[in-house]
Amino acid sequence: MSEPFTPTERTRVVREPQRGVYDRETLYRILDEGLVCHVGFCADGQPFVIPTLYARIGDAVYFHGSAASRMLRELDSGIPACVNVTLVDGLVLARSAFHHSMNYRSVVAFGTARKINDPDQKTEALRVISEHLIRGRWDEVRVPSEKELKATAVLEFTIEEASAKVRTGPPLDDEEDYALPVWAGVLPLTTTPGQPIPDSRLAEKTAVPAYIRHYRNGIK
Repeated sequence: MSEPFTPTERTRVVREPQRGVYDRETLYRILDEGLVCHVGFCADGQPFVIPTLYARIGDAVYFHGSAASRMLRELDSGIPACVNVTLVDGLVLARSAFHHSMNYRSVVAFGTARKINDPDQKTEALRVISEHLIRGRWDEVRVPSEKELKATAVLEFTIEEASAKVRTGPPLDDEEDYALPVWAGVLPLTTTPGQPIPDSRLAEKTAVPAYIRHYRNGIK
């Protein structure tokens, strides 16, 4: 069993502290289920928050983009950064407007990033990102060429501090509101894949792979 993250001044959950979670297993499950993270950083006094695809291995999060990307250039300089992933599990509908909420799982992680320069390591990081999005895809497609690798920057973000915040369960109304004739409860929300849409230039008789037909986000 891996050691939990130690709560710090930046990561300790203060508002609703009972929802704070610090064990790595829970944090990793949330990161592994998400598809998009938001990366926060500050450049020349201006804060930025950028959404990006990612993947995790151990205490490292990998993301990629154009070699000209402002975010990747700034992060490679070693500036502090913050990564957030949030999963919404349901709308919590109370009897009063004040107590409406969401059931959710979120991770906030702090750390620094470095650019991966070794071509083999860069290719492996891109494979990990691809497999995080849809397992089985990498083995079927053409791998990046040398020219494409040079045009792509891949960063490894090392998680130094992190915490999760999780809400589950029904609405919590004021006691006097429970008698109100208003429906209350939880409306679950999930991400469900739809019917695959073939590209208009798909080669004739190309079948939809099983990993696409049976895709389920979060099932690794």
